[in-house]
Amino acid sequence: METRTAPAAPNAGSRPARTADVLVPLALDRAYSYAVPDRLDLAPGDVVVVPLGPRETVGVVWEINEGGAGRGNLKLVSGKADAPPLSERLRDFVDWVARYTLAPRGMVLRMALRGPEQDRPERMKIGVRLAGPPPERMTPARARVIAAAEGGLVHAKRALAEAAGVSQAVVDGLVDEGTLEPVALAPVPVAARPDPEHAVTALSDDQSAAAAALRTAVAEHDFSVTLLEGVTGSGKTEVYFEAVAEAVRAGRQTLILVPEIALTAQFLDRFSARFGVRPAEWHSGIAGRRRERTFAAVSSGEAAVVAGARSALFLPFRDLGLIVVDEEHEGAYKQEDGVSYHARDMAVVRGRIEKAAVVLASATPSVESRVNAANGRYRDLRLPARFGGRALPKVSAVDMRTDAPERGRWLSPPLVRAMAETLGRGEQSLLYLNRRGYAPLTLCRACGHRFQCPNCTAWLVEHRFRRALMCHHCGHLERRPEACPACGALDCLAACGPGVERLAEEAAERFPDARILTLSSDMPGGTERLRRELEAVAKGEFSIVIGTQLVAKGHNFPLLSLVGVVDADLGLASGDPRAGERTFQLLQQVTGRAGRGDVPGRALLQTFQPDHPVMKALLSGDVERFYAEEIAIRREAGLPPFGRLAALVVSADDRNAAELHARALARAAEPPPGTMVLGPAEAPIAVVRGRHRFRLLVKTPRGFDLQQWLRAWLARTAKPTGSVRVAVDVDPMSFL
Repeated sequence: METRTAPAAPNAGSRPARTADVLVPLALDRAYSYAVPDRLDLAPGDVVVVPLGPRETVGVVWEINEGGAGRGNLKLVSGKADAPPLSERLRDFVDWVARYTLAPRGMVLRMALRGPEQDRPERMKIGVRLAGPPPERMTPARARVIAAAEGGLVHAKRALAEAAGVSQAVVDGLVDEGTLEPVALAPVPVAARPDPEHAVTALSDDQSAAAAALRTAVAEHDFSVTLLEGVTGSGKTEVYFEAVAEAVRAGRQTLILVPEIALTAQFLDRFSARFGVRPAEWHSGIAGRRRERTFAAVSSGEAAVVAGARSALFLPFRDLGLIVVDEEHEGAYKQEDGVSYHARDMAVVRGRIEKAAVVLASATPSVESRVNAANGRYRDLRLPARFGGRALPKVSAVDMRTDAPERGRWLSPPLVRAMAETLGRGEQSLLYLNRRGYAPLTLCRACGHRFQCPNCTAWLVEHRFRRALMCHHCGHLERRPEACPACGALDCLAACGPGVERLAEEAAERFPDARILTLSSDMPGGTERLRRELEAVAKGEFSIVIGTQLVAKGHNFPLLSLVGVVDADLGLASGDPRAGERTFQLLQQVTGRAGRGDVPGRALLQTFQPDHPVMKALLSGDVERFYAEEIAIRREAGLPPFGRLAALVVSADDRNAAELHARALARAAEPPPGTMVLGPAEAPIAVVRGRHRFRLLVKTPRGFDLQQWLRAWLARTAKPTGSVRVAVDVDPMSFL
């Protein structure tokens, strides 16, 4: 980030006439006052460089104060930064998020600034063109490459190799020979304008009615929230694309939030097919220079549509007219570290500030959104059937009490038979288990020693593909030993329970001729490998796919006809008040992957609790009954959305220090009537990354001013000292 330096400070006989309140992107809640040099033109929202202690930092002007009498001791603003200013609407949003989450304003501002010092350089892409003499050794493959490169145009290596029908190694060989010369390719534009008329999709009657309602909401140029609920495969994306088209026609910008980067590639292809170009992207995988160009394009209005992760919510849109939250029920929208916020809820807030239409799309909406729609706070649109008249998959239960697999196996006989039938028809099967790695626990059969993370109160998960034991909370990694470290016994280490890698091993033993793919977020290769593998599954290149919750979200596999849920009860055993809702949403989504093409689908749920309300709802397809029962339970218990929750997590390097401060907090609580303070209690995961954790939970009526009371409570308590930290999570989603 370049800086336009301010003029030298005036001489001692004169004083600046203006001061600026500047908020810096640090863990500070207040703006600091600086003197503004006479010849420096500043306005609220300008990004500036200011001295802070012994160094300089960027900040944002929050307010300009005219008349600087008596402020001669203030430090001068060093100059303007070469960055677009933050609009008043974005500054209001930063203030609102900080007030709601109790986070320091500076930390919220940090999410709205580009942060160039943390950026990675954009990877330069290299192409080739024909420039030198023919190679000394000519082969048919090389001749095809040279013929394809005729004309002096610059080609991407991969595209040239595909055009010539050779591998990229042949192209690289011609570069080494000097026949082809490498050329740096121009950066891909971040913000080509979408064409709303490029490929208008033929919609069903239900889709057309929903699309018309969304177009009207966008055309109103005012704030509204619409819940777009449709069964899996109903074409929700095509419907909200029509709202995007309306925003583009009106010259307003659109933000589409997606819960996972892994979803982005398939989504981008669908967007490109509809609008002729891809939208601008914003997520952690976007490198430095491209990130900077995207930031500037959003600020100038050049980027008409942005698709991204939750952090895109803090981009400096010039004229935001539509926000779409795809898969609005997803827990990935909740940020747990740093500023704790839920992107779905904050999207509604930003829509109100920007006077934009907000669309919340899901096949399994959150209970909160369902209640808001029922109460009239949100508009409600339904897509009750799959597009093209396709049937929903038939869901059946495998009662593991009577149809259990043989010892040491995890796939029940009914599921194995169904997989064999599916393979025989040339169709695909999906095995779902939300557990990464090979086994969740490794122990010694001789002495009972269990491998635990040295930094967390969690078992180490075996990853047999890596020959390693790993903690999924802090990332600790160690080699799987040959002998027990406690008793020294050899060949006595036993893997307990299944992960997706273990399922892949069993599937390979049962179906040795099948092509099997394991999909998990911790596999090496990152998002690019994942994108290629998802494309391969969609093309039918694998017969059996085994995956974690990654495979449950938004993917379209036309040849997939069977889904087997290996442990349908997995999410029901926790003390999380949303456990039933989350299990229902996840299993409804994953079973909905089946039968999305021309082949009918079916799903088998391996369960020990076939009579559980969640299982009965999934088996019967009675979604309304499930929501009615879940809402009634929440209302009776005063849980969200009929009450409010806040969690306080006290952590420290020393257990005693954490517990003492947590107990001091509890003593100072003074809850008013109707408000409950539960705890402190040691967190279910008591130690994470070497820090001991105690939790307090606050439960209040819905209309209670929770934030004001929390501030007063924290002010009554002694400030944390030493390594003690207190994290506040308003509307918590995790109770671990």
